[in-house]
Amino acid sequence: METGATSTGICLIAGCGYVGTRLARRLGGPVLALVRTAASAEALCRAGIPAQAVDLGGGDLPVPGDLGAVVYLAPPGGEGGFDDRLRAFLAALGGVRPRMFLYASTTGVYGDAGGAEVDEATPPTPGNDRARQRLDAERQAQAWCAARGVRWVVFRVAAIYGPHRLPLERLRRGEPVLRPEDTGPGHRIHVDDLVAACTAALTGTAEGIFNLMDGFPWSVAEFTERLAAIAGLPVPRRIGWAEAERVLSPGLLAFLRDRRRVRSHRLAELGISRRPPDTGIRDSLREMGLSSAGR
Repeated sequence: METGATSTGICLIAGCGYVGTRLARRLGGPVLALVRTAASAEALCRAGIPAQAVDLGGGDLPVPGDLGAVVYLAPPGGEGGFDDRLRAFLAALGGVRPRMFLYASTTGVYGDAGGAEVDEATPPTPGNDRARQRLDAERQAQAWCAARGVRWVVFRVAAIYGPHRLPLERLRRGEPVLRPEDTGPGHRIHVDDLVAACTAALTGTAEGIFNLMDGFPWSVAEFTERLAAIAGLPVPRRIGWAEAERVLSPGLLAFLRDRRRVRSHRLAELGISRRPPDTGIRDSLREMGLSSAGR
């Protein structure tokens, strides 16, 4: 277990999926994972991670009496620009006062900056309801913590990739990519670097908003083409916007339309290192039992 990770109580991981499971394994315990389905809870328990299936927005939570920290990783739930799921979750916590509260948000709260640089001091201008829900959740978490004197951390996280989270199937199907000149910089972070950041927040004294990305603003095309080269798969065909709007998914198109160059001036406070995309791709393929082409 990471030294001091949960030394003053249980770490409650709400929305313990891809990231949360790896975080729970790194912490070692004591943790309690909250998930949506009984099947997910049973799978985590078999893996040695205490877990319960709950409706985070249902108002009935198993709140440990010795709660030390809360890591909230669940997606927003609600209508319009409001995260009603987090609101119900915070209300259900009752009068508990954990050491700290960590909320995982997204760099999407900055919206489309027209390719300009944004950092932690840039006012968010979310361009869709999903991003507005994330910003609403950030503010809810901050207000809840301020009312209780609880240390809080908000991570505005770039696109997460890692083992089993690479667009390998799209490459195998021969799906095209939007050419770099038609989109802005891309930002991402390897899942284990995100887990390291979460651990640092839990064990340290950091507080406030942090942008989390690997520092390599490769476009989606550049990242996907590099993945193809390393994995030994055909390089995807580049297309322009006119064709992209016909063949790419609405979700991917919305992601590609937001153009911004994200910077962080606070990452040094966490004391973590971030792997470059080449290393992250190779590490991910290795964990999946796949070979790299060595290019």
